[in-house]
Amino acid sequence: MAITATDVKNLREMTGVGMMDCKKALAATDGDIDKAVEWLREKGMAASAKKAGRIAAEGVALAEVIDGVGALVEVNAETDFVGKNEKFVDFVKGVAATVAKQNPADLDALMECKYDGSDLTVTQQQQEMVLVIGENIKVRRFIRFAEGISVPYVHAGGKIGVLVNFKTDLPAEKVEAVGKDVAMQIAALNPRFWDKSEVSQEILDEEMKILVAQMANDPKMASKPDAVKEKIASGKLNKFYEENCLLQQEFVKDGSMTVESYIAASAKALGGSITFVSAARFEKGEGIEKKQENFADEIASMVKG
Repeated sequence: MAITATDVKNLREMTGVGMMDCKKALAATDGDIDKAVEWLREKGMAASAKKAGRIAAEGVALAEVIDGVGALVEVNAETDFVGKNEKFVDFVKGVAATVAKQNPADLDALMECKYDGSDLTVTQQQQEMVLVIGENIKVRRFIRFAEGISVPYVHAGGKIGVLVNFKTDLPAEKVEAVGKDVAMQIAALNPRFWDKSEVSQEILDEEMKILVAQMANDPKMASKPDAVKEKIASGKLNKFYEENCLLQQEFVKDGSMTVESYIAASAKALGGSITFVSAARFEKGEGIEKKQENFADEIASMVKG
């Protein structure tokens, strides 16, 4: 029986086992998915299959720089207890090292990489962690910065991870404090954009529309000509940039300057140049639907009870 990519994908989603092992299982069972699941269980590779369907919305977001390469990863588990588990944290660090050293193209490629310091793939190592810890564990996403100087920041034990990337002629140790300050700002305020140049015309048009509508509903402004309203709204767009764009935001440690001017002033004081290139911010569990019946809530209820 011909084995299709869809069959492999379905088996992987059912079991959490890597693609290559799923292909082997399907080949050994003539493409019968149910038998392939049993085959994997017999081999000890899908002992955690039932756990794979449970919601994992806790865990750790970790930012690290390894041999000059910045890596930011999020690895999820079911309870916040596991996020503090030493073995789990070591696993997350190994995932970050794998990202930094092997440069996977995407998440699927990462899961098929050899886990750092092991002959197992990241998928297989993840399965080992599920068996050891007893919860569903999932590598969710990653970011990698290979160029320039990256500065990592981890907030609240892994609740938020931030990685800031600079282009600079200064050594890493000199820009570390600047990077940490910028990363802390990103962690706290979570800006939508890094710079106002990233804001599309579509977003600006929508913002302008909202501002004009607000003035139309303001008794003091409603009688003014539309041209005047639009001029006033255009002036208010600067406030939009200040609230939504990192470099135009007021620097939280010194309200007399923006983040952009803080970076420039710091570079001048250090005798070099520092240019903000990019950044990434991961907050553990963001965007994951959390249902009352998930395992994390069950455990929390038990503890409270």
